[in-house]
Amino acid sequence: MAALAGATFAWPGTALDRVWLLNQKAFAQLAPLGRAVGLAFLFLALALGIAAVGWFRKKRWGWRLAVCIIWIQVIGDFVNLLRGDHFGGATGVVIAGALLIYLYRPPMKALFH
Repeated sequence: MAALAGATFAWPGTALDRVWLLNQKAFAQLAPLGRAVGLAFLFLALALGIAAVGWFRKKRWGWRLAVCIIWIQVIGDFVNLLRGDHFGGATGVVIAGALLIYLYRPPMKALFH
């Protein structure tokens, strides 16, 4: 999804733009940022892909990168909570927080070398 969002902003005017009908509010907030937000989304997609490779190979760096990405998500959700998106922010903090608790469990960490 990050790659799709990135492509729609990096190369606007394609048939892919219709995907934003699913979340018009997000599009309205991101569109003023132009192609820069597209590049950020493409970078995010690359980071997620690299984390997935490390994760499935059970590499310690894959675990660390996944944890880092989820911490960034928690921080973003907390900021959304403070900005007034109480439902979305709280839901995101709870879900991402639960994922972090799971990932920090010793049996889970032991899987990665």
